[in-house]
Amino acid sequence: MKKVLIIGASGGIAQIVTDLLLNDKTINLTLFARKTNRLKSNLNSKCTVIEGDAMDKEALKTAMHGQDIVYVNLAGDLERMTKNIVGAMQEIGVTKIIAISSIGIYDTPLKSVLVPYRKLADVIEASGLDYTILRPEWFSNENEVDYETTLKGTPEKGSVISRKSLATLITEIIKTPEQFKQLNLGVNKPNS
Repeated sequence: MKKVLIIGASGGIAQIVTDLLLNDKTINLTLFARKTNRLKSNLNSKCTVIEGDAMDKEALKTAMHGQDIVYVNLAGDLERMTKNIVGAMQEIGVTKIIAISSIGIYDTPLKSVLVPYRKLADVIEASGLDYTILRPEWFSNENEVDYETTLKGTPEKGSVISRKSLATLITEIIKTPEQFKQLNLGVNKPNS
């Protein structure tokens, strides 16, 4: 049984990921959120819910015990939160992290709004952990799964991606993490 911790579980994409994994008999989910009342009520016995803050390293360490994968879906002081998450993972011995950053974090000059997302990626890449960083385009609410990826260092494509597409990619990474080791990927809808 694979154990997955979702940090920022009340976020829109994280909730779609939860829905996609809820009935997978090979995965147990731990949902970590500042406000658990924002989580959907259709959770089953395979879900453990923890109310906590990514600024609290001890709470993160408690949530990480026994986990195989940490999926990070946050906004805010990303550098500080990422340092807490990475530090907790290193102390506990969890090695796989999946994190959402943003398109454009390697543009020059870097837009100030993207600085936190670049710092998230930099902290994770320097961590020594087995990472997959996703840099999605702007989100749409289209009910579709249609995406392509680009490797770091190659031109990013597209202008949009559906939340459902990104969530589907994240579930694929969770199910087959060995195929996504040490990757930093741009994600977009083809021809958008």
